[in-house]
Amino acid sequence: MLLPFFEWCDGLAMSQAYRDSTYLFPLTQALHVLAVTVFVGAIVIGDLRLLGWGPVGQSRASIARSAQRILLWAGLAVLVTGIPQFTTNAMTYQRSWLFVFKMYLLAVTLLFTATVRWRVAIAEEGRLPSWVTRAVGAVSLALWMGVTISGRLITYYG
Repeated sequence: MLLPFFEWCDGLAMSQAYRDSTYLFPLTQALHVLAVTVFVGAIVIGDLRLLGWGPVGQSRASIARSAQRILLWAGLAVLVTGIPQFTTNAMTYQRSWLFVFKMYLLAVTLLFTATVRWRVAIAEEGRLPSWVTRAVGAVSLALWMGVTISGRLITYYG
């Protein structure tokens, strides 16, 4: 069903340019890894605060709002650097169960992060039971670890 889309991506001039270049793909991949690191790092700091660890001298809401701009810019960088990586290897990813798993998990994780996690993170201190904030932090950490690990495993097992 999606095969024509993957074939179209594979045939893009940009995809061919990345395949033909010695440095373009590795440079983009390095920038992608850097952007993922910054993005997930901002998530982890917030999640550690939800778990009651990390910068406990700051409120959860303060940390969430401070991380918002970092998440936006790093997320944009992840997207911009991820697209050429995807199109360059579209036919390989089309056959990869790990890639499909990662994309579904990413969709669930982004939805969870933008809704449940955000609302809990910006809630007034003491408004929610501590077990709720800790559970949300743990679930968020597990989801983002799953996305990151499955993304790395695609290279080896995908």
